[in-house]
Amino acid sequence: MSVSPAVLRRIMRELNELRTNPPEGIRVVTNEDNMLDVTGIIEGPEGTPYAGGYFKVKFHFTEEFPAAPPKCWFATKIFHPNVSASGEICVNTLKKDWQSSYGIGHILVTVKCLLIYPNPESALDEEAGKLLLENYDSYCERAKLITSVHATPRVRPVEFDTPSKVAADPTPSKPSTSQLHPQHVAPNSILACTAAPIASLKAVPVPPTPTQPLQASASNTFPSSTSISSLSSDKAASKDRLTSLSPLGTADSNVAAPNIPPAAKAIKRAAAGSGVGAEKRKKALKRL
Repeated sequence: MSVSPAVLRRIMRELNELRTNPPEGIRVVTNEDNMLDVTGIIEGPEGTPYAGGYFKVKFHFTEEFPAAPPKCWFATKIFHPNVSASGEICVNTLKKDWQSSYGIGHILVTVKCLLIYPNPESALDEEAGKLLLENYDSYCERAKLITSVHATPRVRPVEFDTPSKVAADPTPSKPSTSQLHPQHVAPNSILACTAAPIASLKAVPVPPTPTQPLQASASNTFPSSTSISSLSSDKAASKDRLTSLSPLGTADSNVAAPNIPPAAKAIKRAAAGSGVGAEKRKKALKRL
């Protein structure tokens, strides 16, 4: 089925980005005769019963893309609660939660996330969902068996020889849709992959660098009440030590005598002299 030139340009742009900066564990291949024949390859995540397998996801685009999601299904047999026997995928991103800003890379990352956190509450494969809830070990054994038979190739797909953007660039940066990894999804939410838009996930903000405290200087330092009281007590203590010293002679005294100006001394002597003269005159008058 043909699509409009605008839709074709959008698809070509997304495929080029996925080839240049492929997400970790995800690759895309196209048919040379039909560029709209797109297949995504998802590497089974480590720590899951799908590890070691490579699962193909087929895409079918319509004229409504990107306003509406493309048709997607598993072309590789898989034992999973949210994947039917025909390969239909039950995930909200491909249904009510779809946004026109999403694309091929977003869908593949969401599906890979679904392999890590299956949701047995909305199971398309009732047997897998029931086994997951009742006996996890048996579920893992069954999933591993199906993976080894249908999804594990003898030789790793050549598309994975190209390093992913995460592995090739050690410099941390704000993740884009094509760089998101399923580990970014909170493990405490089993619906995180099926309901939460991955593009809305944000990196942890880096806390701001604390500012340098104000350095003490003569212009911005003021004496506190504690320092003022300590100065007053030191002054009082010094005064007490001086007054408690034993009296010494003038020559040996460590306490300097009051510095009386010469003019003040002359006035004092004149006043004393005038007082003595007046007293003598009073005595002479009494004798007369």
